Amino acid sequence: MGEKFYLTTAIDYVNAKPHLGHAYEKICSDVIARWHRLRGDDVFFLTGTDENAQKNEQAAKSAKTDTKSFVEKNSRIFQKLCRVLDISNDYFIRTTDPKHFKVSQDIFRKVYKKGDIYKGFYEGYYCSGCEAFLTEKNLNKGRCPEHGTKPEWLKEESYFFKMSKYQSEILNLLSQKGFVLPDSRRVEMLNRIKDEGLKDISVSRINLDWGIPVPFDKKHRIYVWFDALINYVSALDYPGRKYRRYWPANVHIIGKGINWFHTVIWPSMLLSLGIPVPKSVFVHGYVNIRGRKMSKSAGDVVDPIELSEKYGSDAVRYFIVRDIPFGQDGEFSEEALKARINGELLSDLGNLTSRVLTLSQKCKTFRGKPELDKKLDFGKIDKLMLDYDLHTALNEVWNFIRAVNKYINDKEPWKLQGKDLENVIYNLLESLRIIAILIEPFIPETAEKINKQLGVKAGNVKGIRFGKFNGKPVRGEHLFSKV
Repeated sequence: MGEKFYLTTAIDYVNAKPHLGHAYEKICSDVIARWHRLRGDDVFFLTGTDENAQKNEQAAKSAKTDTKSFVEKNSRIFQKLCRVLDISNDYFIRTTDPKHFKVSQDIFRKVYKKGDIYKGFYEGYYCSGCEAFLTEKNLNKGRCPEHGTKPEWLKEESYFFKMSKYQSEILNLLSQKGFVLPDSRRVEMLNRIKDEGLKDISVSRINLDWGIPVPFDKKHRIYVWFDALINYVSALDYPGRKYRRYWPANVHIIGKGINWFHTVIWPSMLLSLGIPVPKSVFVHGYVNIRGRKMSKSAGDVVDPIELSEKYGSDAVRYFIVRDIPFGQDGEFSEEALKARINGELLSDLGNLTSRVLTLSQKCKTFRGKPELDKKLDFGKIDKLMLDYDLHTALNEVWNFIRAVNKYINDKEPWKLQGKDLENVIYNLLESLRIIAILIEPFIPETAEKINKQLGVKAGNVKGIRFGKFNGKPVRGEHLFSKV
């Protein structure tokens, strides 16, 4: 096995169907996972659904159905989303899984026995949309900054986690560049702790029928964010062999709205348990429509399953990476998606593939001297991918595709014969084979189609160099159709 690489997404609430924002995180995470597999790494890629939230219970009541059936139905839709988008996750965790229940209760009990959980009394603001407790400083004109709603005032018995005990360690962790990416997100959390200090947090709720019971006090349910974060180790069968192989996570991929939970609360829990903290957390932005965040609660959403069925999953994957720089907010419109399909996918890649395979029929053998290899800077692309600069890396791949198209125009192979023609065809076939490897993490279905038409097996990074072309090219159907 190669180097281990453990990658996770956030787990999604199942109070409603998935929207394009959920697809965005899964697509970008999948691109990273697939790239590391191409490099020969031993990848474990985790995604899943967060099913113990109070908001799931409230949504089930609104739908006039029992909570268990409701979350099972919606979780299946999130699993379908993964299939439709060609997400290559190794495991899909559901936090209603008995395995997750047991690990969550074991960890709660372990932290309690250490003396880091105690019984007390909570009084303060609570946002049901975030499933989070908020302070006055967190509010924006009395409203939750994430959802724009007024939080409710809660006053109830609760168990508390001694997060304040780990303030110095968390400050030290956040002082290290690279732990939170992009760096601006690290500075945000660092400044928040310096401004507010690290306080103990409530980790249980009473008077709830849904959720994981506190193992030694059945009147209380474990606070959803305490249990949800544990999924990253329960999915690895903590504390078993799989956990010992893959933990700590190489990267958690999350949205900016849950930065605090993953870069402050989660590391504090791990420090209490004596478990290594993750190596990094990458915080991405939101997918906007007309400049406003896509939101289930606002009803301003795009269904990624319907979008993929209409335009194809590769078109959606390509647009997501190409148009939204990873780590920033980005804008979605159907017109922009169509422009990418008709432009770069159809005109650049689709036409290149069709031209090369048509020209290949003019030769019986494919030998020549590499001439296009110098147009490709794989080292640069690889570094960009390892730095999670997916948008720029994809642009570099497309620069090579454009260079190959220009090579055809410059060489005019339809005017050539003999060894001159054979040399050009050789360069084009080898270039197209390498392009199929480079695009596989981004648009895997298209890469598979190219390989099939070239008559070659799917390659990896070791094949990203010009060698002897051993395929049997056959012109097939067009990769893309004009929208």
